[in-house]
Amino acid sequence: MASRARPLSLAAPALAALLLALVAAPLAAVAWRGAGLSLGPADWAAVRFSATQALLSAVFSTLLAIPVARALARRSFPGRGLLITLMGAPFLLPAVVAVLGLLAVFGRSGLINGALTALGLPPVSIFGLHGVVIAHVFLNLPLATRMILQGWLALPAERIRLAQSLGFTPRETFRHLEWPMLREVAPGIALVILVICLTSFAVVLTLGGGPSATTIELAIYQAVRFEFDLSRAAGLAGVQVALGAAAALAAWTMARPAGFGAGLDRKLALTAPGGWRRGLDGLVLLLAAAFLAMPLWAVVLRGLPGLAELPAPVLPAAGRSVLVALVSASLTTVAALVLALAAARRPSPTIEAAATLPLATSGLVLGTGLFLLLRPFVSPMSLALPVTVLVNMALSLPYLYRILLPEARALQADYGRLADSLALRGLARLRWLVLPRLARPLGFGAGIAAALSMGDLGVIALFAGERQATLPLVVQQLTGAYRIEAAASASLVLVALSFALFWACDAGGRRAGA
Repeated sequence: MASRARPLSLAAPALAALLLALVAAPLAAVAWRGAGLSLGPADWAAVRFSATQALLSAVFSTLLAIPVARALARRSFPGRGLLITLMGAPFLLPAVVAVLGLLAVFGRSGLINGALTALGLPPVSIFGLHGVVIAHVFLNLPLATRMILQGWLALPAERIRLAQSLGFTPRETFRHLEWPMLREVAPGIALVILVICLTSFAVVLTLGGGPSATTIELAIYQAVRFEFDLSRAAGLAGVQVALGAAAALAAWTMARPAGFGAGLDRKLALTAPGGWRRGLDGLVLLLAAAFLAMPLWAVVLRGLPGLAELPAPVLPAAGRSVLVALVSASLTTVAALVLALAAARRPSPTIEAAATLPLATSGLVLGTGLFLLLRPFVSPMSLALPVTVLVNMALSLPYLYRILLPEARALQADYGRLADSLALRGLARLRWLVLPRLARPLGFGAGIAAALSMGDLGVIALFAGERQATLPLVVQQLTGAYRIEAAASASLVLVALSFALFWACDAGGRRAGA
């Protein structure tokens, strides 16, 4: 039986080694170039600002998500499913579009400042630390809400029924049921968001308030793109990797078990208290929905009139973005499937490392390392799109691997021995067993990879010239030139293409798995 699995057992370690090299080689180049470099006061200020904004963003996103998730868990109302779906949209929303929407609401000529001016009050500025934190909360509040909501829905029905039979008050229910669950899931969620915010680039590029509001990612970009100080960029990238690795490691170790034990998989909702608590839940959901919907709606209103007169660079950039997204998603899906099937058959530390290491880095760090590796042999600008594809594949792989691994393990447990006994292997096994059974998670994962790649503004900002610019870069350039209406129109095209790619992949997977 072991010989029949030999092609997969050989392909997976080879692929894992290639992926490790793709991530480790740029990191090694960064470490070598930045070795012995002494960072200046401005660099350490960027490090402090990166840590501060990431910590504040993680704390606020997690704390604000708790009442929203609690209200969704214990209230039933028309449109609840639509609101939960809305909570998943910002994860696929390109960051440059989210920033443009926030500018339309909180910017100098936005809705909030317009209302303040009409009331005779001074305007507020979204630029600086508070603007970066607001943008990160907008992008990560839905993610935190969805993750905490799963914790509420996973409370064993037997514990809920026992609490009801004992006549627990809402305060006692929170103390004995909800708080242990939050203690288990909230630290890990906050640290995941912390890692995401540490590697944020597009948000700070637009909303950063000058030298006092510069993150490590932005400092790397400035060092490479404007100063061409590769040693400084490498030193900053090394600090970024160290921070990301520390946060990722903490995310694996900080969660505490709730101690509920297993239930019998019965579904039972928490008792929904009435009175002022009902009104408070409604207010929380209303404010959360308004906070998420207003920026998106503002982009639509600003962008629709200009769709007929899009700037010349938009359509070519859109074509390049779609091509990059499709190639990146295809490579990521194939790699994740090979690794997940191999790990389901026989767990391997090499495979786990290959699928996890990218979480400790970022697009700009990998881009800096690849810039250092390629520059002696070829112009990095000539390879802007291929490098972007490879980096997007590496950064999307952990998400797809985690999506596919549980399904691959279930497939191996249910059908592995039967398929081996029937000598079903190779392409036949892939066609008749693997693809039909894993079509749904494959389609969903490919859609996520395509949407993330479509909206990426990271490594392309380091390498691209005018002829290599993707659509997110064009949107950022239009925003930086204060052509807000044109940027909004280009953003609508970007959002439409991102969600269209996600929908096509997800729907295709669901149809194939039906």
